[in-house]
Amino acid sequence: MPMIAPDMTNIPRDKIYEQFEVDRPAKIIFVEHHLSTKQNLRCLIRKMSIYGAELDVSPYLAVPSHFFLEILGIRDEIGCTLIRREEEKLTIGFNMLIDPEFLHHVIRLGFDADHW
Repeated sequence: MPMIAPDMTNIPRDKIYEQFEVDRPAKIIFVEHHLSTKQNLRCLIRKMSIYGAELDVSPYLAVPSHFFLEILGIRDEIGCTLIRREEEKLTIGFNMLIDPEFLHHVIRLGFDADHW
């Protein structure tokens, strides 16, 4: 009997990829005129996948539609797009899928910090 693949057309893209608990501090870096990046705000990455992440920020702060995400302890910045906002919870998509090894590194950073 042939197997039928599940219909994934109605599932939002941010829910397709496996998410991992990260609970890691980060910064949202605003992209301003001439690509300057002077303004930033702190956030907390709650969950992360190769597609995107769920962040916590103050519900009173404005967040741009496009920005860079800098994870504490990692020098690289990830280009991001805001998908939706529900008070202090932001759902973001990365502008490109991140490397699974990079995601593993971020998860490992949180694990190592918790187990010293």
